[in-house]
Amino acid sequence: MNYSFRTLRAPAGRLLFTRALAGTTALRARASGQATINQALSSRVAFASAGLGAAFTTHIRSQHDGPPTNFFELKAMGKRHQEVSMSDFENKVILVVNVASKCGFTDQYAELESIYKKYKDKGFTVIGFPCNQFGGQIESFCQVNFGVTFPLMAKIDVNGKNEDPVYAFLKSQKSGLMGLTRIKWNFEKFLIRKNGTVYERYSSATSPTSIAKDIEKLLAEK
Repeated sequence: MNYSFRTLRAPAGRLLFTRALAGTTALRARASGQATINQALSSRVAFASAGLGAAFTTHIRSQHDGPPTNFFELKAMGKRHQEVSMSDFENKVILVVNVASKCGFTDQYAELESIYKKYKDKGFTVIGFPCNQFGGQIESFCQVNFGVTFPLMAKIDVNGKNEDPVYAFLKSQKSGLMGLTRIKWNFEKFLIRKNGTVYERYSSATSPTSIAKDIEKLLAEK
């Protein structure tokens, strides 16, 4: 679950903390005279030291508590294993590609880099997700790089029980040939609108440069 954070410091923090507990505890009296206590705490409380006094940190549950409905709600691990929010790319047209280093389609790196450089100043980016599920075609991350300058994430699974949430979302939005959702091979592609919805899915055999007309169409959208 996602939580936002607020820190309440003593002594004012203690007062606010006490009021929060009182406000979320409901006492109901039954007709028989027995009382039941229904505690509806909407937050979890963690304690941390802060200077000379205690600090109360309230973790408030996010309003969004279901499967993602938009690409920009997702997060991934960057190539240095830092968390990257896809909201960092909000309002851009995005081409997501599962890449590899030893594959018959690796010549597409040059095309991906070419369209990235052509349209990046107009609000477009490519995001590469290295994947080693198709014939063990990644030996090391440095082999995946191929000198490209568009963003590359950490290595992930795009199918199976350990599939990355980014690909779980993408596949749920656009199926492949014959309605199959499974990624069939390296260099499948998903084109994302500026509003975070999936516009189209392309097979490994689709050259990146042939997608340029669709990229231009989405860049022109308001």
